[in-house]
Amino acid sequence: MDEVEWMPRQPKAKDLRVGLISWAGSYLTFETYKNAVTATAKGLGRRQTWEILVSSKHDTQAVVRLRSLQGFYLLCEADGSLCYGRPRTSHHGCFLIHFHRSGKWTLQCLISGRYLESDGEDVFCTSRTLSAYHMWTPRPALHVHVILYSPLNHCYARADPTMGRVWVDAPVPCLKECGFLLHFQDGYYHLETSAHTFLSHLDGLVSQPSTQTAFHMQVRPGGFVALSDGEGGMLYPQGTRLLLSLGSDPHGGEEWLILQHCPTWVSLRSTTQKFLTVVYDVDVCAASEQVTPMSLFQFECDNKSPTLQLRSANGCYLAQRRHRTVMADGHQLEAETFFRMYWHRGRIILQSPSGCFLGIAANGLLVASATIPGPNEEFGIQLANRPFLALRGRYGYVGTSSRHDLLQCNMDQPDCIYLLPCRQGIYHFQAQGGSFWSITPFGTFRPWGKFAFNFCIELQGSNLLTVLAPNGFYMRSDRSGTLLADSTDITKECVWEF
Repeated sequence: MDEVEWMPRQPKAKDLRVGLISWAGSYLTFETYKNAVTATAKGLGRRQTWEILVSSKHDTQAVVRLRSLQGFYLLCEADGSLCYGRPRTSHHGCFLIHFHRSGKWTLQCLISGRYLESDGEDVFCTSRTLSAYHMWTPRPALHVHVILYSPLNHCYARADPTMGRVWVDAPVPCLKECGFLLHFQDGYYHLETSAHTFLSHLDGLVSQPSTQTAFHMQVRPGGFVALSDGEGGMLYPQGTRLLLSLGSDPHGGEEWLILQHCPTWVSLRSTTQKFLTVVYDVDVCAASEQVTPMSLFQFECDNKSPTLQLRSANGCYLAQRRHRTVMADGHQLEAETFFRMYWHRGRIILQSPSGCFLGIAANGLLVASATIPGPNEEFGIQLANRPFLALRGRYGYVGTSSRHDLLQCNMDQPDCIYLLPCRQGIYHFQAQGGSFWSITPFGTFRPWGKFAFNFCIELQGSNLLTVLAPNGFYMRSDRSGTLLADSTDITKECVWEF
């Protein structure tokens, strides 16, 4: 088989969403029941999230429309008032975004030439004279667990805890070291590694966030970001080893990185306790007792469909071939690469397009031969690049609050949940201080338990999961802000982005 180059995924629509922060620190907000747009919210939620739809783009400006998650467009009327709805003409709802060196945006109504501004509460377009009140700070609305891709170098950023550096040298983002937590605090960004160190202005990794780990961010439609220190230094790959560090002379757009949600990589283990591994370029067999790079598969699944694609580190997908064998030589759009998935007590069952279930043959090869699934067709699945979870639900992230003793699900920033595997699909949840998650008789959670409980994780999409709590109910987000486990069925509030 010819070698296949790893092709990075194009940014998804959810990766291109932003929140817009006014000069007063409040967010541009879609008011569902008022047919109005305000700037009163202090946090980034669903009603503060906007899709940037680009009509045309240049270096310092772009013509765009802003669409809410509810599907309505931000519209500027003739009297300067703002509302939402459907555009009535080709230019209605179009804004000219100017990208400023400070990282801020101004949005100018294409029809009237007036700028979008806020008085701290209301939003309107009345002035053609630019001022500080017209400045908006874009904040990427994607999940905080991200990867950074350099389109110029065709590689991903990778933290090196041994050297205390970040290199842009990973051709495939399958390692946990390729994942970063992007924290937003007081208008600045902090980049935290999977080992919980922070990238500093001095190129090294430090243990605590500070002014030396605070970066300005420039954001462009399309998922492009550039980080700087605010004093002329830009963060970009440098030298023969592509060290990610501050410099003053990037060439050819070296400073622009594509920000994307960290993908999900898994390992699959057969009932013989051996990992599915790609050998001899394309054969797939249960051969290895240890996880190797060729035992890792990217879990690609649309949550609207129960079908799954597994992408190997060789760039190809698992696909059913002749004689019922399954090989790692498929391409993204091939029908033979789509498998229907079922869950059984934390283990996954895969059904091929032919209707047969995947299992391990006597010679160890992966085949699709069983018409009824049994123990041989069940695979243990484990998250390979996620030593911890940062869970986001319908109302925010899961975390602790100084005002509550129970775990909350409406936080602006997440607390990391460390995963301690105990059986396939079963994990203990450990809090950041080393204590365990405990559950109360009311189905609420506290993060300082002394004993570990079993939580069952089932993947529902590429970056979506459900959690079956120790009390036998699904964990869900609640509008009150309290994290609960009281659902017998999987509802929208039970699905978590991670």
